[in-house]
Amino acid sequence: MSEKFVLPQLGFAFDALEAAIDAQTMEIHHGKHHAAYVNNLNTALESAPTFFNHSVEEIMRNINDVPEGIRTAVRNNGGGHANHSLFWQLLKPGGKQAPFGNLEKDLLSVFGSLDNFTDIFSKAAATRFGSGWAWLVLDESKKLQVYSTANQDSPLMQGHTPVLGLDVWEHAYYLRYQNRRPDYVKAFWSVINWNVVNDFYTANK
Repeated sequence: MSEKFVLPQLGFAFDALEAAIDAQTMEIHHGKHHAAYVNNLNTALESAPTFFNHSVEEIMRNINDVPEGIRTAVRNNGGGHANHSLFWQLLKPGGKQAPFGNLEKDLLSVFGSLDNFTDIFSKAAATRFGSGWAWLVLDESKKLQVYSTANQDSPLMQGHTPVLGLDVWEHAYYLRYQNRRPDYVKAFWSVINWNVVNDFYTANK
């Protein structure tokens, strides 16, 4: 049997994004919430250990292959693990401060302007009812789309590849922003590492 899933390192200090996301939120979000998804995923897969031979992304892409008795637990916790593992990489401080290269060109082609893309993504994040995520994805035709998903559902389950995602669960922002989710969404744009987004886009285009 391959190794069980593990919590990835953040790659930056908890207070590195203090201008947008406070250190206490980062510490709890990573060390408690994400860790719980990993632990619960490992527990769920103990009855189907062959899935430890696959990446969490492969499992989410093929969620209907997971035995029905554990599928909901794997969907929720595997999605939580996959989504957060991507999210932390997108937040690493530094790098380009705006889209560039082919990603910029294709965003302009699809959305007309970077401001319009920002508005559409921000609206998807702000208006997701309850808990969930906002996404920029490459769909099955390698075209860019923006939408939101509920809870920890992953675009991977639709055959899409996420290249930018924003967690809008309350645990991601409530300590600082309380009910002001739009303020959190606005702050997010200041801590995106577009080098990383561009790398995901280029690798999957």
